[in-house]
Amino acid sequence: MSTNHLIERHVFNDLPSLSEALAESVAVTLRNAITQHGQASLVVPGGRTPTVYLPRLAQINLPWQHVFVTLSDERWVEPTSEQSNERLVREHFLQHMQQQPHFISLKTKHAHPDEAIADLDMRLAGLPLPFSLIILGLGADGHIASLFPGMTLDMNSANLCQAATPPAAPSPRISLSLQALINSSRIILVITGKEKRQLVDQLIASPDPAIPFVQLMQSRPVELFETD
Repeated sequence: MSTNHLIERHVFNDLPSLSEALAESVAVTLRNAITQHGQASLVVPGGRTPTVYLPRLAQINLPWQHVFVTLSDERWVEPTSEQSNERLVREHFLQHMQQQPHFISLKTKHAHPDEAIADLDMRLAGLPLPFSLIILGLGADGHIASLFPGMTLDMNSANLCQAATPPAAPSPRISLSLQALINSSRIILVITGKEKRQLVDQLIASPDPAIPFVQLMQSRPVELFETD
């Protein structure tokens, strides 16, 4: 695998200044996609950090009715659960918007995410593909979305989603596939804190192909928005 790291790093003093720059950058990408294609697609993550920057993204002055929004991954829980990424996005993003985008949920009524892949692929196929912009976080173990180290990631599969069982978590998950991430038009990883930045430095210096973030950064350009 190539060791050519297509990484562009943007470092900010704090999360508010990162959020401001992220909002401006997202606006440019989505506006350009709408101008060129009439619509755009935005993928957002769950987690604690997005609760800070998603409300700022919601203030972007865009024709949101032409934007499709979905998640990078989801826990296999009801959308009303406190563990649900969909609930997080609704509370911290969609509820703050004057114009509503088209939100595409990753949760179905199936008992297990393995059983939902075909239905979710059909659901996501209705979005503008490839995704205009994907925003991701990075786990302390190097996972992205719900793609964890040691998982089998089928690069030849046409599926947009993959079921995941995290190493230590109460529920299975659904995740966008690595290939869906790689094929997207633009990827931004939001990295906060010294430990995550040190992890990125380590993985760039000594890339481990078992780490999904490494596979991503060795496959396509990735932008990092980081705080000190």
